[in-house]
Amino acid sequence: MNKALFLDRDGTILKEIEGTGGETLGYLTSVAQVELIDGAADAIAIARKSGYKIIIITNQSAIARGWLTEEELLKINRKMYDLLLNANTDAVIDDLFYSPFHKDGIIEKYKANHSSRKPDIGMVLEAKKKYNLDLRSSYMIGDAYTDIVCGINAGTKNILVETGYGKIAYKKCLDENLKIDFIASNLLEAVKYIEKLD
Repeated sequence: MNKALFLDRDGTILKEIEGTGGETLGYLTSVAQVELIDGAADAIAIARKSGYKIIIITNQSAIARGWLTEEELLKINRKMYDLLLNANTDAVIDDLFYSPFHKDGIIEKYKANHSSRKPDIGMVLEAKKKYNLDLRSSYMIGDAYTDIVCGINAGTKNILVETGYGKIAYKKCLDENLKIDFIASNLLEAVKYIEKLD
């Protein structure tokens, strides 16, 4: 069986969008906003060399909310792939799964509580089946409370990064006594921690 790093996208690989108010606050909705967090490409390259599949799993409720189309999302993701490879030619993403759903959406076909949406594990299970993954030897890495809960639900080891919403998420995880295996300042520190354990 294979092992994977399940990576959140926004706040873990890409910088979160600050926004200036309004309904798109905090949502990455255009290619022009795509910016890598320092060290993210090197982190991915190191993890791949250590034998991990690199799989992004990301909630994209902006699609359900009508702020982003799936076509626009694909362009954003392509820009991310290009930036990663430009920064480090070994920073290859094996796959990306996204959940466009949200119960408060305005786009009817995406207006739902869906099992793919983190903290549910639908995207993890899809990746597990596709890549023959051993979840117990895999890691969930993200900056959000939902990433940690998703990892716990899936049975992975879990790392919270302090980029993005990580510091807010850490407090919520503490309040709920959730098990976090490591807290890293960013994705690169997270991968270096994993590298030491391997």
